[in-house]
Amino acid sequence: MSTLLEVQGVSVTFDGFRAINNLSFTIGLPEMRAVIGPNGAGKTTFMDIVTGKTRPDSGTVRWGDMGHSLLSMSEAQIAQEGIGRKFQRPTVFEDQSVDDNLRVALKKPRGPLAAIFDKTSDADRARIEEIAAEIGLADHLGDPAGILSHGQKQWLEIGMLLAQDPKLLLVDEPAAGMTTAEREHTTALLKRLAQSHAVVVVEHDMEFVRRLECRVTVLHEGAVLAEGSLDHVMADARVVEVYLGR
Repeated sequence: MSTLLEVQGVSVTFDGFRAINNLSFTIGLPEMRAVIGPNGAGKTTFMDIVTGKTRPDSGTVRWGDMGHSLLSMSEAQIAQEGIGRKFQRPTVFEDQSVDDNLRVALKKPRGPLAAIFDKTSDADRARIEEIAAEIGLADHLGDPAGILSHGQKQWLEIGMLLAQDPKLLLVDEPAAGMTTAEREHTTALLKRLAQSHAVVVVEHDMEFVRRLECRVTVLHEGAVLAEGSLDHVMADARVVEVYLGR
């Protein structure tokens, strides 16, 4: 397994509040990692830094075999490098079909000319059908996204990320608001994706994290407090004190 993302000694302060404090984090390809921690631990800011939304005050963020600095790239360039992010609330085009949502998301040349001459090729159609099957929406390609269940919208948004051909997926609280069956489907989907991608799942639900069967990173006050299996970190007295002891 090769290192894909390496965050070293990163700190960021907002109006005197240190949101991230000398944070170091590494993930390989392929790998699944769950990131947990209490509110205010720095989970969202960590993802903001990786995706270029927030610039740290210090530290380095290296990407890929060549160790390119993400800090010198724009948000759009980072997305093109292969980093995709799914927010907690699904953001799909509800008036458009599942098929159209996936087609719009496909990684293709952008710009006025590309838009004018855009056609769905046989390869595009095959890719859309492949993604729809992967996320469990093959039978819903013609349905408007607005009529999908909450869980199905989450899967569609994951599919839209996959259409961008990412190497790293940052997924924020995917299990929130899902039925039991939807949670099981989501667990299986993420575990399959982690066989060929790096997947970081930020989650509060410990039972969902347990089902992912992956390494867990615990953040507290903007730094890594503990790391290891879920059983390992839950046995850590510091983790119990700040997060699990309630």
